[in-house]
Amino acid sequence: MDFNIYMQDFVEQARTEIREAGYEELKTPEEVDRALKRDGTTLVMVNSICGCAGGVARPAAANAIHYDKRPDHLVTVFAGQDREATERAREYFEGYPPSSPSFALLKDGKILTMVERHEIEGKEPVEVVNHLQQLFDKYCEEV
Repeated sequence: MDFNIYMQDFVEQARTEIREAGYEELKTPEEVDRALKRDGTTLVMVNSICGCAGGVARPAAANAIHYDKRPDHLVTVFAGQDREATERAREYFEGYPPSSPSFALLKDGKILTMVERHEIEGKEPVEVVNHLQQLFDKYCEEV
């Protein structure tokens, strides 16, 4: 099997998984600007193909949002795949180095906080869910 075809299957599975969880996929810088400048809170999941994305971050992204408080908007960019969109999103994450997978929580287009790769890698999905929900308690309104 051709390696590129093999990898594209993984990428498409990762894209599908996060879309089915309810996240809007942003593939261009223009889509990022429109989405991140919206009023309210926005959770950005910086997706990737690594094991901690598939084993921890995407499951946490899917499960954390089933909670009394949650962001107004759920979006995702794909590091290593949609490079320009990811670079644009990272411009909004002022004060934080590039990290994937990761989560950024913004309000009215301004960064509030991030959950970086080092806070995801080596954790159980439930630990990341709990961390995200603590941030939702602090920054988000009840649904």
